[in-house]
Amino acid sequence: MSEIKLENLKKSFGKTEVIHDLSIDVKDGELIVIVGPSGCGKSTLLRMVAGLEDANQGNILIDGKKVNELEPMERNIAMVFQNYALYPHMTVFENMAYGLKIAKIPKEEINSRVQKAADILELGQLLERKPNQLSGGQRQRVAMGRAIVRNPAAFLFDEPLSNLDAKLRVQMRLEIKKLQTQLKTTSLYVTHDQVEAMTLADRMIVMNQGNVEHIGTPLEVYTKPKTLFTAQFIGSPAMNILSGDCQKGQISLNNGTTLKTNSNHSGKVNVGLRPEDFIMDDNGSIKLKVELVELIGANTLIHGKLENSNEVLVASIAGVISEDKVGKNINLAFKDDKLHLFNANTDLRIN
Repeated sequence: MSEIKLENLKKSFGKTEVIHDLSIDVKDGELIVIVGPSGCGKSTLLRMVAGLEDANQGNILIDGKKVNELEPMERNIAMVFQNYALYPHMTVFENMAYGLKIAKIPKEEINSRVQKAADILELGQLLERKPNQLSGGQRQRVAMGRAIVRNPAAFLFDEPLSNLDAKLRVQMRLEIKKLQTQLKTTSLYVTHDQVEAMTLADRMIVMNQGNVEHIGTPLEVYTKPKTLFTAQFIGSPAMNILSGDCQKGQISLNNGTTLKTNSNHSGKVNVGLRPEDFIMDDNGSIKLKVELVELIGANTLIHGKLENSNEVLVASIAGVISEDKVGKNINLAFKDDKLHLFNANTDLRIN
């Protein structure tokens, strides 16, 4: 078990700085998910912790020990890659045992560790197979088994499920969560998939252009996003953002609609409304001209434009909504505590 502490990390490739003065504390046994769009620096950050990239500035500490100058094999961490990185000519057993063999671990202990990991991951019947005889999910379990047998201080996962189909991703996500609960090993997990982030994380880190936008539990990040970027990135469909002006507890949207708020802020704001927080209500304050209706199962997505405006809004309404609403005006309502306010100048949360 280990704590990981990142202090004021910076990383540049040439003149381009990709990690900007980043600091994070990962608690013992915690699973931290790092999420963000492609190119935000999340995989670079993970590779710096692993020792595969050097930090230009700052410290990386594992269990209080600075590891910046240590080689990857000296950091006592195990990395799981998206492409599995299995040796094709070796059996499952040989792949899982290889690192231990190189470390000159006694044969009896190798056998014991591999068998224990195989039992945890339900690989016992596959130990004599080669990687080309395995499914994608089985290969990923072998990659995780190879990490487990080392008894590392921490696991580093670099988009491990991105090569799997949707059904298998759900299955493997559950297995990783179960594994983390069982082993309680400190873990950093990188993904661009917000569903993975929300379901796996004890805490999640939202990154954007090399900066940390928000660190918090999945519920905190979803219900109280600290920045406009986080608000728009987390949630599907994305949060609606409308421009307005806030004065004395009242918000005036650009189309003339007024909304109540308990905020004392005065000035220009961006108003955030999640699609799933709307209900259809003839007395609702939001008037929408419907342009498209999409049935997605238990909910219906209604796309349209605000009355007297070109601002687009999406509402996710429970149940089936008829397509005959297209071209017509509807009224939407929402609870006041579901309204998110962001400073129009700084993009930081107000309420």
